[in-house]
Amino acid sequence: MIDRALSLIIDKTMPWILASRPKTLVLSVVPVSMGMAMAHGVAPIHWLSLILCLSMALFVQVATNFTNDYCDFKKGADRADRLGPMRVMQAGLVESHAMRRAIVIVFALTLVCGVGMVPRGGLVMLAICVMSVLSGALYTAGPYPLAYTGLADVFVILFFGPVAVVGTYYMQTLTVSEPIILMGFAPGLLAIGNLTINNLRDIEGDARCGKRTLAVRFGKRFARVEYTLSLFLPCLFPFILYAMYGYSAKILLPSLTFIFAIPVLRHVWSGIEGAKLNSVFAETAKLVLCYALLFCLAWLI
Repeated sequence: MIDRALSLIIDKTMPWILASRPKTLVLSVVPVSMGMAMAHGVAPIHWLSLILCLSMALFVQVATNFTNDYCDFKKGADRADRLGPMRVMQAGLVESHAMRRAIVIVFALTLVCGVGMVPRGGLVMLAICVMSVLSGALYTAGPYPLAYTGLADVFVILFFGPVAVVGTYYMQTLTVSEPIILMGFAPGLLAIGNLTINNLRDIEGDARCGKRTLAVRFGKRFARVEYTLSLFLPCLFPFILYAMYGYSAKILLPSLTFIFAIPVLRHVWSGIEGAKLNSVFAETAKLVLCYALLFCLAWLI
């Protein structure tokens, strides 16, 4: 009886776990952790703000992933011959009405987090939350979805970068400075690396269904250059802090990530295409995590 109940629970929850794309959620955790690391020693940890920032980041990404799964299926971008991981709508694991309801619920939870930030962070934090929700919804929904026009890259940089990092730092310290904003772009650029590999892998399928990503618009070489810069520039930023703002040499620690990125870049520039790029997506996620760990270590020691 218990085994049947557990099996039923797993059968019901597994499609939603898959739809949330758990392997990508590190992209939400990283900027919050970086913001917290930079706030270390500036102000005592404000635990409620940390919980709200992390919850908001995760909720908005999960809701965006749900919306992407739903809209790409409805628009014909996710077909049976897709090269990437399985999508639950495409596989028939979740009904349309259930996915629509889940999207509304998770976006609503995001807004609840934004409201919870107002007493400490002011209305500006609620405004950021609302903009995050709108950007997440319009990523693949609406008449001019960001992912179909090539504008997704800009919003990924901003919302996985300075918006999340600076927002977290501000909720802890109630201050903002230029170095914090500069380093805020690092996780956003690293997130672009994952997006670019995804777009490079799906370039033919996206072109067929009218999804005009930057890879489709400007070609495979452009996508490889964009990917290279997305890994190189975050490793350059610590040198700017060291040279221009007088930070100690330990701040250079996350730049070591580029050493580990070199084999991955060689692999990408070797000309691999299609499903073979799935392994690069996984390696890129590891590089993002490596950068974040070294970054936090540099700020905490």
